[in-house]
Amino acid sequence: MNAIHFTNLRLPERPDQPAELLVENGHFVSDFSQQVSPRLIDLGGNLVLPGLIETHIHLDKACIMDRCQLSEGTLEEAVASTSAAKAEFTEADVYRRGARILELAITQGTTHMRTHVELDPGIGLTGFRAIQRLQQDYAWAIGLEICVFPQEGLFNNPGTEALLCEALESGATVLGGCPYMDSDPVGQIRRLFELARHYDCDLDLHLDFDLNPEGMTVPEVIRCTLESGWQNRVTIGHVTKLSALPPQEFRETALALAEAGVQVTALPSTDLFLTGRGATHNIPRGVAPLPRLHACGVTCSVSTNNVGNPFTPFGDASLIRQANLLANVCHLGTPAELVQCLAWVSAESAKMIRLPNYGLSSGCHADFLVVDARAPADVIAELGQPLMAFKAGRQTFERSPATLLAP
Repeated sequence: MNAIHFTNLRLPERPDQPAELLVENGHFVSDFSQQVSPRLIDLGGNLVLPGLIETHIHLDKACIMDRCQLSEGTLEEAVASTSAAKAEFTEADVYRRGARILELAITQGTTHMRTHVELDPGIGLTGFRAIQRLQQDYAWAIGLEICVFPQEGLFNNPGTEALLCEALESGATVLGGCPYMDSDPVGQIRRLFELARHYDCDLDLHLDFDLNPEGMTVPEVIRCTLESGWQNRVTIGHVTKLSALPPQEFRETALALAEAGVQVTALPSTDLFLTGRGATHNIPRGVAPLPRLHACGVTCSVSTNNVGNPFTPFGDASLIRQANLLANVCHLGTPAELVQCLAWVSAESAKMIRLPNYGLSSGCHADFLVVDARAPADVIAELGQPLMAFKAGRQTFERSPATLLAP
């Protein structure tokens, strides 16, 4: 029986008080079973947080900048350049690059991740099979759920739907979409909801990814969500058009999203890089306004999206860095606001993907990280370094804090 007594730590709710955590058989417990002899682990007075949750990333097309030409920095160029590179992807190649990002994420304190995987007749199931292998090989450190989606369109790409169905019948658990790349955006949305009902799976859509307030497909997603009874099972990512809406129209849209249980993921690194390039001055920020969405009752998250490709040529898979970036973009700086930013990569993200038994309470999975920070707000304000993490009570990595070497 695996039992560990963690001592000399601080918890988010009372960071000024010393605390302890008890773990038995991979779960937090309030007391150990009888005749258990737990190991003692001293956490050095550091802050403990539940594991961070990555809700939106693309492992299959990460780390390909050496194969792509970047000149315009637009969404259209990113899609075209990545599509050309994708033609040369192999299962071993996707596995190797995906493993690199997974290992970065693990050492940044991420314990659960939803990755999107592109399917189309060109790539087939090559990327999907590689990600399935990663899912199995890295289960000791990170939970990985797979969302398959048609990056290059559904109705304009015959054969794609059959591949989506095959993947959903072979282990994928979430269905994604990209209506703005389809010849029939509304038709794609409606068909994806039909498939989601058939396979009883959640939906996670790339949506409304530009700064023109005209032509929003959010209303159609809201309508389909209510019609399908899919409340709290639909997430929309990017949704940068929301940042271009006038206040009253934005509020009406946000309240409608909240009522329908449609959730929103902001992807600040990518969205800042790709949007607003046509502006010569007063350049827009182009990021979904999470604080105002949250105030209207919308469940939100912040995530990475891409690392090392034409959509985002940089990144280290740090969700703490993404939350800090969002705080900068959205003018968030009070302790309460910074704690909310932390929630958008932890508790709120867990709620979004319906991750059970999340947290530090008795009965929850013992998935947590130890951070070099005094309090939760400091994690975001100071980019607190994860020092170690645990998955089901087993340590997955360790990082030593910096040491000054004075003369």
